[in-house]
Amino acid sequence: MSKKPLLAKMIRTAMLIALAVVLDRFVPVAFTESVKITLTFVPVVIAAALYGPAGGAAVWGFSDLLGALLFPRGPYFPGFTATAALKGVIFGLALGERDRKFFPLGVLAVLANNLLIGLGLDTLWIAVLYGKQTYWGYFLTRIPQFAVLTAMQLCLIPLLRRLCALIEKRNRS
Repeated sequence: MSKKPLLAKMIRTAMLIALAVVLDRFVPVAFTESVKITLTFVPVVIAAALYGPAGGAAVWGFSDLLGALLFPRGPYFPGFTATAALKGVIFGLALGERDRKFFPLGVLAVLANNLLIGLGLDTLWIAVLYGKQTYWGYFLTRIPQFAVLTAMQLCLIPLLRRLCALIEKRNRS
């Protein structure tokens, strides 16, 4: 096994992690204590499409950890890192197959990530961490965030998959 392809994958993954940190910490679309809309999913989707569940988990998990340690917005909470990695795994499972259509698995991945994990589990972490409101108080204030994120992801992910197909085609030639 040649070390060049492995090294190239590691370098691309590191660049995607760095891009995810920048998009998460410095380019928010909207940000409050309980609501955050960013384009952090873009490098994660690229990693998930190119490298499968491990790539998606690595990019979202490590970018969450590095962002929290290097540019903290509050106390570090490992639950957010775990759910970030889980979201990357879900995207990798749905988007990792090159010839698979976006519908229905890609749509299900977006819904699972945004509704079950983001709105459900991440809201629980926020309620545990901050405790200023009940779980349902945070839940209700975060519904618009996940409506916007779901729409953004459903529009952009098919385009990102086409970009990944072009990247792979270029790398093969």
